[in-house]
Amino acid sequence: MISVLQRVRSARVEVGGETVGAIGPGLLVLVCAEQGDTQAQGDKLLAKILKLRIFSDANGKMNNSLQDMDGAGTVGGLLIVSQFTLAADVRGGNRPSFTGAAAPEDGRRLFDGFVDAARRAHGVVQTGVFAADMQVSLVNDGPVTIPLRIAPVV
Repeated sequence: MISVLQRVRSARVEVGGETVGAIGPGLLVLVCAEQGDTQAQGDKLLAKILKLRIFSDANGKMNNSLQDMDGAGTVGGLLIVSQFTLAADVRGGNRPSFTGAAAPEDGRRLFDGFVDAARRAHGVVQTGVFAADMQVSLVNDGPVTIPLRIAPVV
């Protein structure tokens, strides 16, 4: 699975002019399932996201994770948005190919499983709408933007 994390002061996603998900401080997570991906990869990706030390500690160093924010009395949010375009392949020219992305039914199953696991593991989880035309707004904090790819779990 592929994801792009953005540490945000706030983020929201709209569909048809209506806000369907919004958070304050936390992480905007754009996520894409690729062909052959499994729920185990989604679980491994989520574990990494929750423990990734990209939030500032009392000394201004990136030493805290999203889970550490919870322990400090500030619950950081997760805004999870499906984005199949992360699987873009542009090696063959200027028009991206998305053949590496999971089929829509597999992508939805893996995305829903990822969101369900996130909701069990974390207190504040919002989402976009799978396969919808979404407008995502954010205030990137830092800016901190990190790509993550989780290879198949064997």
